[in-house]
Amino acid sequence: MMDKKKRDLILNFACLGILGAFLWWADGNMDGYKIQVLNLIAINAILAVSLNLIYGFTGMFSLGHAGFMAVGAYTCALLILPPMQKEMIYILEPLIWPLSVVQAPFFVAVLAGGIMAAIFGLVIAVPVLRLGGDYLGIASLGFAEIIRVVFTNAKSVTNGALGIKGIPPYANLWWNWGWFLITLYVVVSLLRSNFGNCLKAIRDDEVASRAMGIDTFRYRVISFTIGAFFAGVGGALMGSLITTIDPKMFTFLLTFNVLMIVVAGGLGSVTGSVLGSVVITVLLEWLRFVENPIDLGSIHIPGIPGMRMVIFSLALLIIILFRREGMMGQREWSWDAVIGFFSRRAG
Repeated sequence: MMDKKKRDLILNFACLGILGAFLWWADGNMDGYKIQVLNLIAINAILAVSLNLIYGFTGMFSLGHAGFMAVGAYTCALLILPPMQKEMIYILEPLIWPLSVVQAPFFVAVLAGGIMAAIFGLVIAVPVLRLGGDYLGIASLGFAEIIRVVFTNAKSVTNGALGIKGIPPYANLWWNWGWFLITLYVVVSLLRSNFGNCLKAIRDDEVASRAMGIDTFRYRVISFTIGAFFAGVGGALMGSLITTIDPKMFTFLLTFNVLMIVVAGGLGSVTGSVLGSVVITVLLEWLRFVENPIDLGSIHIPGIPGMRMVIFSLALLIIILFRREGMMGQREWSWDAVIGFFSRRAG
């Protein structure tokens, strides 16, 4: 009988091959709108997995994801824009040196965006993570708002309220899904290690974990910093995908959307975050039709702006009321479960 690890490795590579074939087919056959949805699914999955690491696996209620996304998006944009284009965009105040002359490849720029977000996360984590529960949520939300206000006023770095336009659209299917796979591999590897066991212990009972000799503060800081890194990566990819960023994009609503995906998928489940990203992203796009005028024979129903968010919020409310654990709860995808399911059906 084939070794279990070898079997799982072969099946994982087979899935990667299928995903690669699908992306290759989609890139050549789907229209721009559907490709945009696929890109959003990958980016939302990166953001959801990173927030789930902080909230679902470590038990830290953080509302600062939008701030880390902003840091990653602006860092990446400033590094991939050509110097001549920067000179044309910055009309309020000239861009400071050396940002005005530096240019980097896209991979380096995204990585730098993640690193800058991780640095901000580390600086914030040291004082903030001594708080807990709702206090941590309020403090992290305050941090995100501070970042947004600073970016609005730092005209010589961020171009102020005008934002940055004409960002090179490097974030295609391959880049977005490639970074998603990197995020998935890193987070799953961490959670399967002793480090991940410590995070779950801290989530379940921090006092008992401390009594067992776990340095809870250090583990929480590391988890928060890693989550901030991948939030910065997601922000960098988002900025390149939509080609324009400004401080008004990175409000609490952005963090709420990511939190919605995590809760709907299941706190403490990476599989749930991925599944939630697919379902929520597609549902949000599909519900756009309710905001457009609809003709049913002689009956004319005018479009109501914002109605899709009302319907979506009601759907989320129903999920919380009747399935509080989300779609997956704390369960994860495994080949043993899949093979066992089909074996039972065959038997």
